[in-house]
Amino acid sequence: MTGTADTAGQESRVMDFSDDEVIIGLEIHCQLDTLTKLFCGCSTDYRDDGPNTHVCPICLGLPGSLPRVNRKAIEYALRVAKALNCTIVEESEFARKNYFYPDLNKGFQITQYDRPLAVKGYLDIEGDDGEKRVRITRVHVEEDPGRLVHKGGADRAKYTLVDYNRAGIPLIEIVTEPDIRSPKEARKFLNKLRATLEYLGVFDSEKEGSLRVDANISIQPRGWFDREGKGKADRGRAEVKNISSYKGVEKALTFEVTRQKNALRRGQRLGTETRHFVETRGVTTSSRSKEMEQEYRYFPEPDLRPLRVCTWADEIVLPELPDARRARFITQYGCSPIHARTLTGDLRVAEFYEQVAGIDPVFVATWVADTLLGELNYRDMSINRVSPDWFRELIVLVHKGNVTDKGGIEVLRSLLDQIRESGSCETPGVCVGRLGLRVLERTAETMSEDDPVVKAAREVIAEQPQAVADFAAGKKEAFNFLVGKVMKKTRGRAKPADVNQVLLAILGKEG
Repeated sequence: MTGTADTAGQESRVMDFSDDEVIIGLEIHCQLDTLTKLFCGCSTDYRDDGPNTHVCPICLGLPGSLPRVNRKAIEYALRVAKALNCTIVEESEFARKNYFYPDLNKGFQITQYDRPLAVKGYLDIEGDDGEKRVRITRVHVEEDPGRLVHKGGADRAKYTLVDYNRAGIPLIEIVTEPDIRSPKEARKFLNKLRATLEYLGVFDSEKEGSLRVDANISIQPRGWFDREGKGKADRGRAEVKNISSYKGVEKALTFEVTRQKNALRRGQRLGTETRHFVETRGVTTSSRSKEMEQEYRYFPEPDLRPLRVCTWADEIVLPELPDARRARFITQYGCSPIHARTLTGDLRVAEFYEQVAGIDPVFVATWVADTLLGELNYRDMSINRVSPDWFRELIVLVHKGNVTDKGGIEVLRSLLDQIRESGSCETPGVCVGRLGLRVLERTAETMSEDDPVVKAAREVIAEQPQAVADFAAGKKEAFNFLVGKVMKKTRGRAKPADVNQVLLAILGKEG
């Protein structure tokens, strides 16, 4: 009986997965924003043009064609490697990665394998438990394959077309160590990486297909991976391929965490597999067993010489990066750490803020970080569509007290809606007049019935006898209730200080 009880207790412990941890590593493919492709002179500005119009014998891999390296692409890759605190290797080398797929017109991809451009870097992020360092395994350069167009949907396509305009676009692949511990941390890492790349001027996140992520994820007993240096054999690992958005990475990983944990609870042994994220359904589906490196039959690219760029890398001066700009916003503008992080997390937002900060840096920081970005996110709009000139005019109206904060938000919403619908908007001053939102100015310090604030206050007092009685009984919240009613009656046009003064004067006199 004792043995049976011990066995049962042991099985109970084995099946308890409450203390497991999530292990995530990312492989991020970023298109470098060069004018021409990695190994030929074809333009990279292909997105508005017809299929297969930006191609030549080199990027199509036709017999007899020879690649030549785009110097600007290597410079951009070096900028990234330095910004990610990587070591530039003494000599890197291009290799052929052999696999047959319709979008890979040559039958192989020119990439880097055992001799990448840079290794052993890191990027600091705000993790789930505070500041966290995510190690970078390597940064290497490669060419993008073509694009498959599935007619009828990827799952049930009647046929597939191939567009080679994208073939040969310069990519960098950034591979992290498995240091990420949650889908939320993965998204924070990607946001910080995107901001860094944009600050460097090498990447445009607005372009379709500019970033794709392969995410490796497994569920391991806590501490096992750090102790053993690898995952537990029966826990497996899934690689979710070609996720094309930051939100998509978090959604795919969240689904995978749930799927793998449920499988483990049912006693299933998880294998190593490649999965596909179906963004429209928010699920991952099994694609195939995971390929091993030897299946790609890597060997050095015979048509390209090794790269020796350490000296060149030393000469590259990096611009101000997000962390440095955040520290400057705190010291120069007096921004709070939270606002500084939000404002510098996107280069366009940081530049927009600095164009309007002169009015009152702290006041403007609150409006941009808390109000403007919230309204833009709600409408799925970019800050590029907001003119600093009219936003500055709106801020001046609010800052001088010509419009209340509430009225200013109403004006902002109206202007953004106009931009979304027609591409342009009226000026804030015209909008304030049209909506009747200019602040109600007291006509005098007296309690004249002609004063609009006095008139509104008396109407509310007459309409809310219970709140007046509660105030007389000493309930402070009753006064706040009356203030809110007066503000509502004046449509937010009265100054809160005026409302307080008038209400206290009337209630005190009548009391």
